[in-house]
Amino acid sequence: MFKRIFGPAPEQQHAADLQDKAFETASAAGDTATVRRIVARLEALPPERARIVASAAYTLARAAQADLDISDEETSVIEQALQTSGALDEATAVLVAEMAKLQARTVGGTEDYVVTREFTALATEQQRIDVLRACFLVAAADGTISAEESAEVNEIANELHLDAETLNRVRAEFHEQLSSVQAVRRLAEGR
Repeated sequence: MFKRIFGPAPEQQHAADLQDKAFETASAAGDTATVRRIVARLEALPPERARIVASAAYTLARAAQADLDISDEETSVIEQALQTSGALDEATAVLVAEMAKLQARTVGGTEDYVVTREFTALATEQQRIDVLRACFLVAAADGTISAEESAEVNEIANELHLDAETLNRVRAEFHEQLSSVQAVRRLAEGR
């Protein structure tokens, strides 16, 4: 018990520190080239384009996090959305999606409005509509858009300065995935 509280003996700690340092060095050496290529890819984007990609990725992760869980299916949809129109290659999209997910999980709520506002300021109306549609795609990745996800996407649409008509037009594309519609259908079918 005291070992857990006070840690290992000094000679044991020194051995553990040496093992940790060796592992970190090996990991860093193996990852350096890959990480540098990804960073170079992001840095190669014009700054405004990089900001649009980053803020769009965060907004998609925000939609996924609405139900307090970002599934593998939702992650896959985020990655695919980041690759559309050749915005990012697959490796970079995976990295950006993971970074956005981490941010949504850890600072969500405090950053949501600020990041979406930045995206809104940089994006065209069509890009804002595309992100709204992608938010619905992310929310529907598991086949159902929960009430929490729907409410979050509504808030995102508001922050994207998209009117109710545009929101309703895009939402209509996902009508069958809305949990409320699915519940009514189950009741009507007697299930």
